[in-house]
Amino acid sequence: MLWVTGIMSGMSSACLPSSSSPSSPPESLRPQALALLLMRNADDKAAAVRALPPVSALSLEETQAVLAEPPGVPGRPERPELRPPSDMKSRAVGSPEGRAGLLHALAHIESNAIDLALDVMWRFDGMPEAFYLDWLQVAREEALHFQLLHAHLAELGYAYGDFPAHNGLWEMAEKTRGDVIARMALVPRTLEARGLDASPAVRNKLISVGDRRGGEIIDIILRDEIGHVLIGNRWYRHLCKARGLDPISTYAALADLFGAPRLKGPFNFEARRAAGFDETELALLG
Repeated sequence: MLWVTGIMSGMSSACLPSSSSPSSPPESLRPQALALLLMRNADDKAAAVRALPPVSALSLEETQAVLAEPPGVPGRPERPELRPPSDMKSRAVGSPEGRAGLLHALAHIESNAIDLALDVMWRFDGMPEAFYLDWLQVAREEALHFQLLHAHLAELGYAYGDFPAHNGLWEMAEKTRGDVIARMALVPRTLEARGLDASPAVRNKLISVGDRRGGEIIDIILRDEIGHVLIGNRWYRHLCKARGLDPISTYAALADLFGAPRLKGPFNFEARRAAGFDETELALLG
């Protein structure tokens, strides 16, 4: 098992994932997810998430437990500097700095996506075991995406934190912290689904400047993100059914209540279909 270094000062080593021998009791997943979320170093967090024990060594007995939220959620590094989205500069990818800026923005999205998956696991109690295992898969894949992008960024002589970034993804997580159905509706089904739409253009930009490796990484991310949005759709519909709600009208009401961004094309309809959106939902996109 990979032991994690560079964790938040004062965090007990007992909070971290550790190897389980055949005679060891299973590790409790939700408290582990919270401990990982508190880690501040993005590289260490990604490595620790990918090093979590296999499902067979995890315990989900505490799914009904209400876990207290400690200070410092989520753990964040000192850099990148976080700015409002309106302050972010657009850089042409034709220059090495511009391409690095694009890759950095993508790495920041994936770092936030790790936090979002971990937050879902620890925050929302009372869901079926399959819910937590789905988001564990998401967290592991988001961690891989971050590592791939950060390694590619390093090939250009840059590191995560070298450019400013914005906090839009986590701001929606804060807004929806009190209701799992709102979280499912507005993070995976809205903000992450926008990534499905953006991926072809981003891939083409990278390929156009000869960055074939960057294009390959985008292909991996798109493949996995289809699955992540599908998971969000599945649990959103599960919750709507359990509460006797219509998914279409409920989504519109939640988007309005929480100030979700208005969706704009072009839309990747093929990817959205694969991610579980039905034809009625796709028609409403315009």
